[in-house]
Amino acid sequence: MLFYDCSTAPNPRRARMFIAEKGLEIETRDISIAKGEQLSEEFRAVNPNATIPVLVTDEGTTLAENLGIAAYLEARFPEPPLMGRTPDEKGAVLMWNSIVEQQGGAPIAEALRNTHPAFEGRAIPGPVNHAQIPELAQRATVRVARFFDVLEARLAESDFVAGEVFTLADISTFVFVDFARVIKMKIPQENAATLAWFDKIASRPSAQL
Repeated sequence: MLFYDCSTAPNPRRARMFIAEKGLEIETRDISIAKGEQLSEEFRAVNPNATIPVLVTDEGTTLAENLGIAAYLEARFPEPPLMGRTPDEKGAVLMWNSIVEQQGGAPIAEALRNTHPAFEGRAIPGPVNHAQIPELAQRATVRVARFFDVLEARLAESDFVAGEVFTLADISTFVFVDFARVIKMKIPQENAATLAWFDKIASRPSAQL
């Protein structure tokens, strides 16, 4: 297998943590978004969508989305399970992973890419350039604040995001919450359940990657 990573971006970090939690060592190539290497002809020959992460399997299949990468690795290396054991658990993991992607990850990215000078003309990832729309960033910060409320309500009743054990949903949530610092947002101090959960996940070796 061959894993295409980027050490500074949140989505590759999600895959990196998943791989580490599985106890796997996979050959890795770092693609620098800062240098625009994802737009190079060489990388676009691997992934025409010019996004990272990418996992090329031993069978030669190219998987260019986090969920596809996770599903492949979970099927091939089922222990430890990170996407649930029972039908209910599997459904809950994918449901919460989708919630945190849509309500957390998406608006954080929207706020960053529509305001930061480094993303001028690159407001949306991929091979096509898009102009920044600052008004979208204003809406996005409201959405992120709401996401913190949703997360606190969930973690006040559950040890982990998708249930009683650590899963893919915790990886996604942790990475997005940590990355929110780039838009100067963080867990509110009154959100005790989320703060305790964050510290618990941050203590895992995979969180140091």
